[in-house]
Amino acid sequence: MNRRLILVLSLIATLGLSLGPFAARAADDELAGTYKLISRSRVLVDSGQVETFDQAQGFITYGNDGRVLVLIVEGNRPKAESLEKMTDLQRVGLFRTMNAYGGTYKFDGKTIEHHIDISHNEVWTGTTQIRDIKKEGGKLIYTTHPAPFVGDGR
Repeated sequence: MNRRLILVLSLIATLGLSLGPFAARAADDELAGTYKLISRSRVLVDSGQVETFDQAQGFITYGNDGRVLVLIVEGNRPKAESLEKMTDLQRVGLFRTMNAYGGTYKFDGKTIEHHIDISHNEVWTGTTQIRDIKKEGGKLIYTTHPAPFVGDGR
């Protein structure tokens, strides 16, 4: 069975994730498995404008043990000629174009809480990220509360 998970980060970003063939099978009412990012966008609060991020890639894994791991990278990432020749500017660009964290999760069928134990961004470490969930067919829509986007503050 191929399930799709669409994360709508209300007024911030939308992430669409699809359960891959390598994921553990889970009941329809559970999240356990590995999902692949299929789309991402955000809605700006002041204008309602929708921005898409077509080249983003990523995975999120929900384990039966209650653990979550997330890795998302944007498109057009800088690529050095080699590790030895990578510049500090290229390293900064790589850091700025990724989101990675792990921790535990709690899902009640309407809301998911990601309790972040480790993150690429220490501001998130020790926090809880909450998303509301609405089911639409084979999709789940996750909605966050409005917050400034780290890329531009909007």
